[in-house]
Amino acid sequence: MFKLANVKFAYRTGGRGYAVTTSESVSNSRMALEINTDSETFNVSVKTKSAIEIVKLAAEFVYEFTEADRIFLNGYQSWTDSYEHDIHGRVRGIDHIPELVSEKYAFSAYGDYTFVKYSRRKGCFHGFSYGYVKHGNGIFDFIGSLNENSGFTLIKVNTEKKTVTIEKDCSGLNITDRYDGLSIYLGSGTESDVFDAYFALLGIAPTEEKPVFGYTSWYRHYQDINEKCILKDLDGIKECGCASDIFQIDDGYQTAVGDWLSTDMGKFPNGMKAVADKINEAGMTAGLWLAPFVCEEKSDIFRDRRDWLLKDGKGEPVRAGSNWSGSYALDIYNEEVREYLRKVFRTVTEEWGFGLLKLDFLYAACILPRADKTRGMIMADGMDFLRECAGTAKILGCGVPLASAFGKVAYCRIGTDVTPEWDGKTYMKVLHRERPSSKYSILNSVFRRQLNGRAFINDPDVFMLRDTDTAMAHSQRQCLAEVNALCGGVLFTSDDIGEYGSEQTALLEDMMTMKEATVLAAEIVGNELVLAIETDGRTVIKAYKL
Repeated sequence: MFKLANVKFAYRTGGRGYAVTTSESVSNSRMALEINTDSETFNVSVKTKSAIEIVKLAAEFVYEFTEADRIFLNGYQSWTDSYEHDIHGRVRGIDHIPELVSEKYAFSAYGDYTFVKYSRRKGCFHGFSYGYVKHGNGIFDFIGSLNENSGFTLIKVNTEKKTVTIEKDCSGLNITDRYDGLSIYLGSGTESDVFDAYFALLGIAPTEEKPVFGYTSWYRHYQDINEKCILKDLDGIKECGCASDIFQIDDGYQTAVGDWLSTDMGKFPNGMKAVADKINEAGMTAGLWLAPFVCEEKSDIFRDRRDWLLKDGKGEPVRAGSNWSGSYALDIYNEEVREYLRKVFRTVTEEWGFGLLKLDFLYAACILPRADKTRGMIMADGMDFLRECAGTAKILGCGVPLASAFGKVAYCRIGTDVTPEWDGKTYMKVLHRERPSSKYSILNSVFRRQLNGRAFINDPDVFMLRDTDTAMAHSQRQCLAEVNALCGGVLFTSDDIGEYGSEQTALLEDMMTMKEATVLAAEIVGNELVLAIETDGRTVIKAYKL
C-alpha cells in the first residue's frame, strides 16, 4: 500500500515565500498545516491567520511497484486517453508538436498541458481525481479524491523512484482562513470493493437512470444536417425493430456556435420545435446538442458581446480550441452570460420540447483559474449552474473533467470522439491526447467502465455498423459495437438503421444481448485487448486486435 513520505506546502504572504516539508501536523504564527489519516482516508488542510497565496500542496508516498502491476490514472477530461499502463509506460503531451502549430490550433486548451509538466521518462505519468494499481491477483490499490470541488487532484507516479505523489491543483489560490486541500480515499480490495467504497465516501448513491438506446446525427451528417435528413433517419430508427429511447440532433442546426436561439431556417424551415414534436410523437425523448460555455469567432456573441468572453491576464479572449471558425470560452461568472444561458435552456426545453441536452466542450469554463477559485471550484460552479438551468431535462455531459460530473448528470461521455477510421486520420496521430480516435474511444470505454451506474450512465460514443462512409474493417466495427454494449449504458448510433442489411442486423441483435453481460476483467496484452466477460452464467474470453 501507500506509505506517506512527506507533505510539501509552499505559500506567499507579505511579499515573501515560505515552504514546509513535513509528515506531521505543524503550526506557526502565520499558519497551521493539519495532516489527518485513518485506515482508509488521508486529509491535509491549511489554516491561516492572514491572507496567503498557495504555491503548492502535495503529499508524496512510497510505493513498491512490481513488474506485473498495471496502473490506471484517469485523464483530465472526457476525451483524454485513459487506459492501463505497465510500470514502464508513459503519456505524451504536446511538446513534440511545433510551437507555431500548437498555438495556431490551441491544442493546449483541450487538456492539462498549461499546468502539468509532462515527463518523457518511462514509468512517469499522471492523471486526475482517481486511479489504481492493479496486481496480478486481482487486488486493486486505489486512490480517489473526495473533494474535487475544492480543486482538481493530480496523481503522479514514478515507478523507478517508487513514488506516488498526490498534488492539489491550487497554485495561485488566495485564502484568508481555511482551505481543505487534500482529502483522499486510499483503499485496497477487489475492483467492486474499492469503487463501491469510493462512491460511498463521496456520498453518491448508484444512479437510478436506466441504460438507453438511440440515435445521434453527428457521425452520419456532422454539421450538414437539415429537417429532411433528420426526419428520414427518425423513420429509419422507428422501423429498426429495437425500442429506441432517444433521438438526438447534434451540431449544425444553429447559425453559429454560441448563437443557440438563431436557428438556420434554410436547414430547418419549420423551426426546432416542429422537429422535436415529431421525435416526441414517435415515443422517443428529443435530444439537442449545445456547447454552452463557448462561442465561435463567426458568432454574433463574439462580434457583439466581447465583454462576455473569458479574458486572460493580458485582457485577451481565452481560446477554447480550434473547432469551427475558432472557439472561445465564455465567462460563466458574468451575470449577462448566465441570464442568456437561462433563456437558451428555457427556450430549448419549455418552448421547443427537448428533454435531453447533450452539453459539450464543458472544460472551457475552467481553462483559467482565478485568485479566489481553483479550476475544480469553477467547474463545480459551472456544473451546478447547468443543472439548475436544465430543470427536468436530462443532461448528457461531454468534454468535462469527469469528477465534476459525478452525480450531477444522467449520462456522460467517458472517451474521445470515434472516427470513421480506426485510429483517426494519419495526421491526427501526432496531436493531443484528446484527439478523435475509435481505438482510444474503445480503450477509454473499457478502463472507465467502473463509473457506469456509479457516477452516471456511461456514454462510450456511437457505434457504426454501416459499411459505407467508413474506413474501419468489419472486425474493428464489431469491436467498437461490442465494447460499447459491454461497457456503457448509452448505446447510440449515427447509422440509418433502416438501411442495414442482414449482417448489420445480426450484429445489432448480438449487441442487444451483450448489454446484459458483465466485464469481469480487462487487460492489454501486446497488441490485443483481452476481456473476460460473464454471460448466461459462464465466463467467455474475447480478444480484439488493437
